[in-house]
Amino acid sequence: MRQFNALKRINGNMKYVMITLLIVAISGTIYSQKVWTLKDCIEYALDNNIQIKKSELSAEVNKASFLQSKLNLIPSINGTTSYTFGSGRTDNGEFQYVNTNTKSASFGINSGVTLFDGFQKYNTIKQNQFNYLASKYDSDKMRDDISLMLAQNYLNVLFSMELVEKSQAQIDVTTQQIRNTQKLVDAGTLPKGSLLEIQSQFASEEVTLINAQNRLSLAYLDLLQLLELPATDDFIIQKPDLSVGNEMKILPAEQIYGISVTRLPQIKSAELRYQSASKGVAIARGARSPQIAAYAGWRTNYYDQIHLYDRTTSPPSDLGIKPFKDQYKDNQSKYLQFSLSIPVFNGFSVSTNISRAKISEKNAEYDLQLSKNTVRKNIEQAYSDALAAYKTYNASMKSVASFNEAFKYMEQKFNVGLENSLNYNMSKMQLSKAQSDLLSAKYDYIFKSKILDFYMGNPLVLDEN
Repeated sequence: MRQFNALKRINGNMKYVMITLLIVAISGTIYSQKVWTLKDCIEYALDNNIQIKKSELSAEVNKASFLQSKLNLIPSINGTTSYTFGSGRTDNGEFQYVNTNTKSASFGINSGVTLFDGFQKYNTIKQNQFNYLASKYDSDKMRDDISLMLAQNYLNVLFSMELVEKSQAQIDVTTQQIRNTQKLVDAGTLPKGSLLEIQSQFASEEVTLINAQNRLSLAYLDLLQLLELPATDDFIIQKPDLSVGNEMKILPAEQIYGISVTRLPQIKSAELRYQSASKGVAIARGARSPQIAAYAGWRTNYYDQIHLYDRTTSPPSDLGIKPFKDQYKDNQSKYLQFSLSIPVFNGFSVSTNISRAKISEKNAEYDLQLSKNTVRKNIEQAYSDALAAYKTYNASMKSVASFNEAFKYMEQKFNVGLENSLNYNMSKMQLSKAQSDLLSAKYDYIFKSKILDFYMGNPLVLDEN
């Protein structure tokens, strides 16, 4: 019996140990779940976003074109061979035509190189190089756009989180106020209508909380879709302690533009495309220049109608078809050729191509200026929005402080029966609206300031403030 009890205690202890280990394992899984920072989201998107991958492939295509344009400077080398069967009248090698079947073969190697073409090939190399570099900057521009959209969506999630917290806090206050009002109604200090009005306010705040929770779910969904991740409830982002300082630490828009115009990929891309278009004009003009080329080659052939004859006899004796190796050796020929092509008249096609190239160059110049203007306008708009948001934030801070004091005073009067529930609810709604306006201005300012930081080349992180 004693052994049985001991065994029972051991089994019980084993169960306790197993349960404890299971709890620890589950807890470890929960706490080891990845918490995504803004930096994590951006790095993941830049590595996995399909649009970015496609833009990188476009750059690789342009890289291949650039490489090929350089290889076009190398002389071309080609080998040729043919084997022909014939039937009918043919020369038998003795200046006589007879009906017979024939066989012939030819072999050759030829090479050609352009010595001068008005620098068209050289300018094509430079043009393709500019196109390749521009496409790389286009890919960088897409990476920047994705990063900014991620920052906006990430901040939208944080904003929605705070809306949920604020709505829950309002419900907690109203719940406590229902208890207090119930006591006052039971004591006869307040009419029952006051309690009903507070309860209706509670129902309205529940709807507000549900809307805030729905907004948070949609904000998470937008972020996940931008990351190309499936919708899940396990995705968690880091919630940094974001605040707005007492001073707006932002450079003037003119200085930010001066910095950004030297580094933004869309500007670099437009500059390179303008240079590419300029090379296009040079290529078109090169067609007016004489072209000099050199060619070299070797060839030989075999023909089964070539016979060997013994000339010591009369008439000469036919010794049969001349062997292949002898024909291969004896029929060899080599050549070196230089050619000069001078354009005289080609239906004004060269002039037309030059005109088109000049138009493309002018269009690229306009695109460059438009890119600079767009960046300048975006910076000016972001600066103006940040300044307005900062002013709105400061005004909202004062408004929240004022409405908070007014609500505290109203709450004290309501709790002793000196104020009705209608005025109490109105005061609380005014405070809630002021808090929402403050929250909106806060995140609006943070996002606009991050845009301006990004234009200056600063990384998109949320570890400051």
